[in-house]
Amino acid sequence: MWRYQFGTAALGLFIAMSLAALPAHAQGAPYPERPVVVISDAAPGAGPDTVIRAIGERLAKLWGQQVVAVNHPGANGSIAAHAAAEAANDGYTLYAPALSAFMALSTIAPNLPVKLPRDFLPIGFAAEQPMFVAVSPTLGVSSLPQLIALAKKEPGKISIASTGIGHISHLTGMLLQERAGIKLLSVPYTHGPASAIGDVATGRVSLIIENYAGIIGAVKAGQVKLVAVASMDRLPEFPDLPTMAETIPGFTATGWSMFAAPVGTPAPIITKVSADLIKVENEPDLRKKFAAVGVYTRAMTPDQVLAFVAEQQKTFLPLVRKIFAK
Repeated sequence: MWRYQFGTAALGLFIAMSLAALPAHAQGAPYPERPVVVISDAAPGAGPDTVIRAIGERLAKLWGQQVVAVNHPGANGSIAAHAAAEAANDGYTLYAPALSAFMALSTIAPNLPVKLPRDFLPIGFAAEQPMFVAVSPTLGVSSLPQLIALAKKEPGKISIASTGIGHISHLTGMLLQERAGIKLLSVPYTHGPASAIGDVATGRVSLIIENYAGIIGAVKAGQVKLVAVASMDRLPEFPDLPTMAETIPGFTATGWSMFAAPVGTPAPIITKVSADLIKVENEPDLRKKFAAVGVYTRAMTPDQVLAFVAEQQKTFLPLVRKIFAK
């Protein structure tokens, strides 16, 4: 019941066909009566996209209606934001932005429609991916305290792979340097962790900070060594892996995505979708499937999502502004 559609023209054609084939949404009629579109700024197959798709499959089963993924990657997420903001606010077009939409995007394009609740109404949380610190076996460290001590001893010499300027992996590295009082040498890569992991494995680059899905192959092959994870608590799947907060109190950093709707979407629809999201995200099989690749659901009400985004902005926006002020 789930499928992909690409581009604005495809989205317009799909919606037009749906409206022509189905009666108008009657006052008080059950929601949803027809397919629901979810606009995302993620590329097909990327981490956030797979999360949205998995949740969408379960919503489709619950609703008995298709949940149609419309992928608008590129332009730092501005294409997706515009498409979602300009959609009808009838509940049949939802928006699934990632963290970057509220950090880098809101900084470099302050007039873009990505503010909550001015432009979009929060519905619920999708999932989060804690950032893992993985070092080269050649570096000779086995813990975060050892890494910090070495970086203090050799400021600016320990290199870190940067796989996306302004993305959470990059921001986590900056936050680590700020909170630990160290200076790392940033080595940029333009094609994600896959383009960097080989250099970390061989020692050309000292470390990488990334979600587990991005480095899982190298970890299992013993090519890189995990030394810490930026989750709030130790993860059940990694009970012996310390959190970063055990060394730097209060330190957390996760990639995340959420669900929202264009402003003006009826409150009963927001309430229903929020409740249904919480229902499917609490399904044990989904949680197990996600946890195997380092993804974790965290059910939230709309108010909790709003507070969560505000707290994340408080942590990361100062770092983003430093990046784009240069």
